[in-house]
Amino acid sequence: MSKADLIVGIQWGDEGKGKIVDMLAQKYDMVCRSQGGHNAGHTIWVDGVRYALHLIPSGVLNKDAINVIGNGVVLSPESIIKEMEQFENLQGRLFISDKAHLNLPYHSLIDIAREKLKGDKAIGTTGKGIGPAYSDKINRVGHRVGELLHVKELCESILASFEQNKPIYEALDIKLPTKEELLAQLEEYREKLAPFIANTTNMVWKALDEDKKILLEGAQGTLLDIDHGTYPYVTSSNTVSAGACTGLGLNPKDIGIVTGIVKAYTTRVGNGAFPTEDFGKDGEIMADVGHEFGTTTGRKRRCGWFDAVAVKHASRLNGCDQFALMKLDVLDGFKSVKICKAYELNGEIIDYFPANLEEVKPVYEELEGWDKVAGISDFDKLPEAAKRYINRIEELTNTKVGIISTSPERNDTIVL
Repeated sequence: MSKADLIVGIQWGDEGKGKIVDMLAQKYDMVCRSQGGHNAGHTIWVDGVRYALHLIPSGVLNKDAINVIGNGVVLSPESIIKEMEQFENLQGRLFISDKAHLNLPYHSLIDIAREKLKGDKAIGTTGKGIGPAYSDKINRVGHRVGELLHVKELCESILASFEQNKPIYEALDIKLPTKEELLAQLEEYREKLAPFIANTTNMVWKALDEDKKILLEGAQGTLLDIDHGTYPYVTSSNTVSAGACTGLGLNPKDIGIVTGIVKAYTTRVGNGAFPTEDFGKDGEIMADVGHEFGTTTGRKRRCGWFDAVAVKHASRLNGCDQFALMKLDVLDGFKSVKICKAYELNGEIIDYFPANLEEVKPVYEELEGWDKVAGISDFDKLPEAAKRYINRIEELTNTKVGIISTSPERNDTIVL
């Protein structure tokens, strides 16, 4: 029986998982998404063509791969239907768990309304309804994808929920659909999605039993994990490697090689602590050169230097066997580059990741910069300063770098 290899984001998301999953997916029989929703965004460039993925696994660009959306995902029917229009012949190549929860339009309305009420204490959510959908799941009042196969019963159940929560919707000034509007909406979802709904847990088990090569991918990054991230400025699911097990119906013994995806610098979208954020010219250069705008929201990402303390912590949480170091080329041309090797907290130097980062100050180590790594696909051809930077990251995080990306293109990648 084979094991499922796993890709996991190590920072606050947006690390470049899409490129690596796409590159690796060419060698796998099945690619599975385990959690999150359409708040996530993978951008993949192939032969100059840009593909934006939010729910569909990145293996979709391998025409021989089976793509699975697991039970841990909250699925927006509208979003995935629109996303599917980018591709042809998905039937038989894409499967959606009948146990995944539905993220319906009213979830987004709740999300946006609640954020407005928080004012300057807003989390910085994407407003895509992810939190409310997961809340319904945990409160055991949610609806699952398999219920789309019985639209009339689903419609009645949702309407009953609307009636029970009517005071809340009125207080939030949310306009709900009529019975006729809701039924028509659900009928459309069923028509377009029914051929893709399946018992994906058994599918993945069968593939493992048949020694198929399986790749698992999550969404967002470790530092946004609901339990282990910078709470409350986190997402609503478990983004760490363990979340892939619950999100697909696997056990820990099913997991093979764990590859952590990490940027050569650090970015964050929305609010929350960010110890190494650079508010000056260097941060602006990273944002401009790295095209640091969210795939899902278009929001500009906050940028800063590599945080080895946070990355070491995340590597341990996920059991990383190796890192894929992304966007090294964005640091081309800097005279010097910085790595945060420790934190200062209340006058004390610490080398661990505390529960609250708000009072933390970074302790930097400065290294020589380099001219250019963009487009290089041979490690020996990298500038010596870039090699030293990579080696220092390995030393500080206790994790080897096995893959290095030097541009958004699939072929501009070094595999060690």
